[in-house]
Amino acid sequence: MRVTVQMMVLIMVFGSQTCLYRKPNVSTATVSSLTVPPANAAATTTVAKVDFATQIKPILEAKCRPCHFSGGTVYQRLPFDQPATIKTLGTKLFTRIKDENERALIRQFLSQQ
Repeated sequence: MRVTVQMMVLIMVFGSQTCLYRKPNVSTATVSSLTVPPANAAATTTVAKVDFATQIKPILEAKCRPCHFSGGTVYQRLPFDQPATIKTLGTKLFTRIKDENERALIRQFLSQQ
């Protein structure tokens, strides 16, 4: 009976997915001293906000200049120096941006908008 109650307590603490067995020399004090990370531990990690002017705009200037920046042939329709244009286009920008790290940064910027 004692083993069954301990097993039930362990399952309630650690979840039913954990496979537990009782070793002969394990005491209740040992079990109660275990620490369980909070359920929202992963959710507390914060992601740094991506800055358009210092992180996104330089990528676009390198790939999309001269057409989409001041004086360019399509600047009036699609000005890439404005965050609103980038939000509107979203991942359609990836026709010119092939680097996966740059794409990931732009995706992160878009998800924060």
